[in-house]
Amino acid sequence: MNQYVTGAIIRQLREQKGLTQESLAAQLHVSSKAVSKWETGQGLPDISLLEPLAKALDISMIELFAGRNIVNKNRSSNLLRSVCYVCPVCGNGILALGQAVVSCCGITLPPLQSEHADEEHPISISVSDGEYYVSIDHPMSKDHYISCIFAISDNGLQYVQLYPESFAEARFRISNVRWIYAYCNRHGMFHAAAKGAKR
Repeated sequence: MNQYVTGAIIRQLREQKGLTQESLAAQLHVSSKAVSKWETGQGLPDISLLEPLAKALDISMIELFAGRNIVNKNRSSNLLRSVCYVCPVCGNGILALGQAVVSCCGITLPPLQSEHADEEHPISISVSDGEYYVSIDHPMSKDHYISCIFAISDNGLQYVQLYPESFAEARFRISNVRWIYAYCNRHGMFHAAAKGAKR
């Protein structure tokens, strides 16, 4: 039952809310047998029922489609615990303060695991005119390039979108910046500590 919604998440959330199959069915004006079929993978809820089903289960439509309930455990809104998402189609970069269901260009985006900058993705950080100047010695061809660079501080995010055949460089206000991240469209996310910047 994973074509567009999973029975497992319906059952899990129904039970968490203390609902029986009968009470959920009554809210949706369907039979309890229909709910049972959804939960066991023998049927799918009609598309017209998805919005009322999500509302009855206190879950977003995107979470219902994703088949999991996302709970953001970063209650203190610590930006250093944030999760990054980058769309492989348009290059849009999204920073969430914790786990989320994020979609762009019709794709549900996976959270990115960042790696330390390496020899193929060297992130150079220096101070110039009171700003961090970040540059990356990396190809910027149409099919292999750095699509974005961003700076994360404990009180905000600064983001620069890059494009093929441009330069892999950006400038950021220094204020409390802790980390610089860069996204390579072929190899993923890389980071470097801003405190090591050359002055």
